[in-house]
Amino acid sequence: MLAVMPDPLQLSPDARAVMIDAAGPGNASEDAERIAPRLTDWRGRTLGTAALLLRPATVAQVQAIVRAAAAHRVAIVPQGGMTGLVGGALPTPGRAAILLSTERLSRIRSVDPAGLTLVAEAGVTLHAVHEAAAHVARRFPLSLAARGSATVGGLVSTNAGGTQVLRHGVMRARVLGLEAVLPDGSLLQQLGPLAKDNTGLDIKQLMIGAEGTLGIVTAAALALAPIPTERIVAWAALASPAAALALLADLRTRVGDQIESFELIPGEGAALVAQHMPQLREPLPGHPWAVLLELGGTALMSGLEAALLAHATDAVIASNNSQADALWAIREAIPEMERRDGPAVKHDIALPVATVPAFMTATETALAVAVPGARVFAFGHMGDGNLHYNVRAPVGAGPDWLATNASAVSHLVHDRVAALGGSISAEHGIGAFKMDELARLGDPAKLAAMRAIKHALDPLDIMNPGKLAFEAA
Repeated sequence: MLAVMPDPLQLSPDARAVMIDAAGPGNASEDAERIAPRLTDWRGRTLGTAALLLRPATVAQVQAIVRAAAAHRVAIVPQGGMTGLVGGALPTPGRAAILLSTERLSRIRSVDPAGLTLVAEAGVTLHAVHEAAAHVARRFPLSLAARGSATVGGLVSTNAGGTQVLRHGVMRARVLGLEAVLPDGSLLQQLGPLAKDNTGLDIKQLMIGAEGTLGIVTAAALALAPIPTERIVAWAALASPAAALALLADLRTRVGDQIESFELIPGEGAALVAQHMPQLREPLPGHPWAVLLELGGTALMSGLEAALLAHATDAVIASNNSQADALWAIREAIPEMERRDGPAVKHDIALPVATVPAFMTATETALAVAVPGARVFAFGHMGDGNLHYNVRAPVGAGPDWLATNASAVSHLVHDRVAALGGSISAEHGIGAFKMDELARLGDPAKLAAMRAIKHALDPLDIMNPGKLAFEAA
């Protein structure tokens, strides 16, 4: 009699029962309508399937789920606020998987204003972290448009960046300690927010940016910062990205490390926001480029005014926090408005700051030859070299343009990034959608080391498989 092989896309009855029990009463759902939104990312792309959603409320429940998954070799896909852009929180096609949401791990465990630390569980939103810090007259200096839904676990797992990296660094620089469940169900307990700990390898650093492939982050100790005595936000019109680079260099000379943010914005970006959201008025219409910048510290205004006079064609300086927030609202609305405006091949790239203007000019010229009619829409964190480099379909292009041209466009853009020593992912990660490009352009020695670490910590390949160019074990 022939043996009946199990369906690789289905959980066995035993596995299903054990993991539902491990999650705890009321923490499991098989409701297809509830699961369906968790199979699609922010850009509307869908990957594999999942028949079970688990929502543990305690770290012990997370450990029990991981142990059950290991015993039955079932893949676990950790999910936070679902704000990722590269498919890192979506199940991989071809394998049975469960979704593990961290949304119920939502406690802020402690805040220490004197020690400038805050301990938050993985499901706490960035907005809640900001509020908790502000309550004790401190701040957590990492911000992004999705702060209302992005969670601590996701921010750690993707090593998120945002708009204040120039001064305060990416998430890795803000994580002082970490608690995480490893693939065998054991608990990494490195939550102590120590400035010095020289006891060997820093395992928490492996978890940061690993996109859930080495374990599940359950809590993090975060570094807070004082609130600056002076905040200045300005919108400066500029003739070109080269002028923006000159302004940045001049500001650094005049105000040092007090530059919080320096965002490059095309004129059409602000116009697009005003078109779709008329309540957000375009600050300086008619200019080809602008920079939204923020300074924080003391004695800033004279240095800013001198730099603007030297490099900007026009500028507005917010006179209060409401005006500053209105300028930031324009910047934060650009990704959504650009998405609504039509199909585009999107890239999240990092370059040496000095090369940004020349890269933009040369790459746009190359694209005009390779993909006639394609329109470049680039914006982002010029202060740290991170561009969101979007190549939009020609006017009037049909719905098949993206499928036909996306691969060639990305190869061209990424090849030029690599030639300059840049990165094909500045802050969004690799996930499922950039694996081929990382395998093509990544440093072979680094990729080999990454795979060795993955195999050592997760030999059963149950932790978010099919991400980060990891091969199955």
